[in-house]
Amino acid sequence: MESPSIAHLKLLKELLLIEREEDFFQYKEQFLKASIETRRKNGVTWYPIQILNQELGYGDLLQIEVERTTHLDEAHQFSTGKNVTLFTNKEKDETFELTGTIKRSGKNKMLIILHSEELPDWAYDGKLGINIQFDDNSYTEMQKALDLVINAKIPIAIGSKLAELREIMQGEINPSFEKPDESILIPNLNLSQNRAIRQALSAQDVAVIHGPPGTGKTTTLVQAIRLTLQTEKQVLACAPTNTAVDLLTEKLLEQGISVLRVGHPARISEELISSSVDGQVQSHQYYKDIKNLRKNAEEYFRMAGKYKRVFGKEDAAQRAAFYSEAKNCIKEARLLEEHVVNSLFESAQVICCTPVTSTNRALQKKTFHTLFFDEASQALEPMVWIPLTKCNRVIFSGDHFQLPPVVKSIKAKKEGLDITLLDRCIKLDGVSSLLTRQYRMHNAIMSFSNAYFYNNELEADITVKEALLDATSDSDLLSTPVELIDTAGCSFDEVQNPETLSLCNPGEAELLYKHLNLLLEQYTHSYPDQKISVGVISPYKEQIELLTEKLKEQDFSEKPMHSISVKTIDGFQGEERDVIYISLVRSNAESEIGFLSDIRRMNVALTRARKKLVVIMDTSTIGNHPFYKSFIEYCEKNNFYKSAWEFLY
Repeated sequence: MESPSIAHLKLLKELLLIEREEDFFQYKEQFLKASIETRRKNGVTWYPIQILNQELGYGDLLQIEVERTTHLDEAHQFSTGKNVTLFTNKEKDETFELTGTIKRSGKNKMLIILHSEELPDWAYDGKLGINIQFDDNSYTEMQKALDLVINAKIPIAIGSKLAELREIMQGEINPSFEKPDESILIPNLNLSQNRAIRQALSAQDVAVIHGPPGTGKTTTLVQAIRLTLQTEKQVLACAPTNTAVDLLTEKLLEQGISVLRVGHPARISEELISSSVDGQVQSHQYYKDIKNLRKNAEEYFRMAGKYKRVFGKEDAAQRAAFYSEAKNCIKEARLLEEHVVNSLFESAQVICCTPVTSTNRALQKKTFHTLFFDEASQALEPMVWIPLTKCNRVIFSGDHFQLPPVVKSIKAKKEGLDITLLDRCIKLDGVSSLLTRQYRMHNAIMSFSNAYFYNNELEADITVKEALLDATSDSDLLSTPVELIDTAGCSFDEVQNPETLSLCNPGEAELLYKHLNLLLEQYTHSYPDQKISVGVISPYKEQIELLTEKLKEQDFSEKPMHSISVKTIDGFQGEERDVIYISLVRSNAESEIGFLSDIRRMNVALTRARKKLVVIMDTSTIGNHPFYKSFIEYCEKNNFYKSAWEFLY
């Protein structure tokens, strides 16, 4: 009879197949079955486009900048790191494609790194477009990792703890710890951060640094890595998104730690390219030799190409000699580059990458004692097993009350695919250590989430506890940390886009900017030389599009210094602003709230503000849900509740 842990992993394999099918079905509906016109409306195709410029970038890959020539400013799903295809639609239905990865994406322009060193002839003939590709690679790697974990045997193989880790994660074996070293005390960290580090260092199998919003979990994780490197030559550090990996890399570099950032150049921020594999290869002392060898190869190929018609043995021999020299140069360049790359992977103290990138060819045979995994709440369990198959223990950092992983299949979600390894490990006895002091927000902004999610165990640091826009102001706009603006009875109905099915609420958008204008007016009057940052959040992409357009119409000419950014909740994960506005959009007679019921996502939204949080909602629609009912009661109890009517006339 198979163990519960193996049965669980086999179920995960089945759920992954279901999720892949749903993901591919949605892709087909949006893309494969649709005309170019429909795909363009769905935001998965740009057509027509023109190539503005091209140049060779890192790794000798061609980098092109493209621009839409029609249908400007339409919403789209292209974003940094996504795989795309450059295609041509010719008169005779001939279709050619070239794959690439988005380096940077804007409203109407895109920078793409192509998986090629030059553009083919058809790319100069016009009728070009860009399509989003379906990403099957992550599913393949997750299935491979699950197979490895399922087939790992007990007693364990020498140097491998995979089978033991499998049983520990499922609660079949208790995790073990050495006695924590109480002498470890990092001066600039608080007591809970130091306690979490001591526990992580003493863990033999698994530990969790549980970091609620603003508690400095990544900072704590970085210090745990720094101390681990005193006894281990090299560690592996992962996070589920490239943005999170970049942040982790940045913080490690600030500590003077040698980091190799592994990943496609298009998915790495410009500031960190010098720490990437390609960046470090290009700054290596042997790079000039590699480049010269390649240049020599090109020259030999060019000379061989002159002998297109061979009339004699001498010419044939000369041509063969040139080709032979060219191949020798290419081989020598490749061997030299492999030597450089291998030396980089050997010498780095920390290898930083996403889970899928940990299958990189240079990492395939490498093993590590410790894996550090940041933002673990956002990673599917099979995704975490990819790097964990190379390691003997794991230190997680994250918060299972914040953004969960995205699962598209309702069936897969219902059967538990969205339950993460962090969720499982945090329930294991003695594994998790909670960071309790937060350094971001006013106590009143923190208090609701603190009570609802964290059993009131958090405390606001003295530096932020009473921080307001203006504590001395007579105006609630500046002196109140939280405002709930209720639009019930205002006829601010939600509106659905028939093509994308996403929702917006024009009334809420108008109200939001009216309130923001008043706030900035008063703040600028009181503090003409001080800048504040404002974040505008909504869970719905259609509302984000509307708010972005409305922002352009606002007259902030007298307040040019203030920075205002508009993003979805996911876009604000890990970020903070002085002021946060949240537009919840839903307003209907049926009290339908859709994915607003994902309260972990709302916890992220409610904890981004430092000094002022403004939530706009229709309480008659949303207030029946227990979470929002509690939030409304919290606001009423603390005199944070206001009716939208106060701002309309």
